[in-house]
Amino acid sequence: MEKEKEKIVVPWDFSPVAENALLHAVKISRMVNNIVVLIHIIDRGIKTAEYRAKEEKLKLICEESERRYDIGFEYVMVPGSIFNAIAEYVNDNEASLVVMGTHGLKGMQKLTGSWALKVLVRSKVPFIVVQDPPRNMEKYSDLVFPVDFRQENKEKLRMAIFMGKYFESKVHILKAVPGDKSLLKKTNINLNFAIKFLMQNNIEYQIHELPKGSLAKQTIEFANELKADLILIMTTKNITMADYMLGAQEQYIIANSSKIPVCCINPRASFAKVSQFMYG
Repeated sequence: MEKEKEKIVVPWDFSPVAENALLHAVKISRMVNNIVVLIHIIDRGIKTAEYRAKEEKLKLICEESERRYDIGFEYVMVPGSIFNAIAEYVNDNEASLVVMGTHGLKGMQKLTGSWALKVLVRSKVPFIVVQDPPRNMEKYSDLVFPVDFRQENKEKLRMAIFMGKYFESKVHILKAVPGDKSLLKKTNINLNFAIKFLMQNNIEYQIHELPKGSLAKQTIEFANELKADLILIMTTKNITMADYMLGAQEQYIIANSSKIPVCCINPRASFAKVSQFMYG
């Protein structure tokens, strides 16, 4: 029996940014031979006629996308809130990746926090959050990989290796330089760990040491100057409402004004598709 293909999930709300996310998903799917699943979140009390109308629209979009891009498409309609239903679906259905569109921090989001961040923090699956369509449909050539003292930094290596294997991405390691000696030691341990596994997997990399300051701000400035294709970050472990309101650093990066796509890995996230690459 043929093994069921893994899923790249695209949250779908019929908006232009969802269409941008779909293009990124298509680009990745062509390289890894996954199907693309459009997930549309509906109100629990939706009327039958409205449900059928939305289902028909989704079905047509999938059929047209299959013809246009020559890859497999599916759709699913899930009742609930976007802040819970998307993460629950991808966690329960062994998705390999979520590609989600966002408008960045606009309007009320500046006061209540990034909706994108609230959606993805419950996921065991990596999220790529995009604002614009991909620059091309071929490679993600340059990947920005900030490294600081947090132990969770090691977990995002899986995604870096995945991008290097499938897209021949060059990994630009940004090393934060904290003033505290103990934190600097932890940062160096994380840096050496990253270098070891990148070398074992023949992934091209370059180290860039940053001056003291905001790692989030310097990451965006560096990525913008580089014209990077993707920024790879860890989310804050046990994120709180205060982080949403005051601005966790990943919130600033996700909503960057340069509109560079951002791959977000939650602590202890799983990405089974690339686990085979971790040890060469």
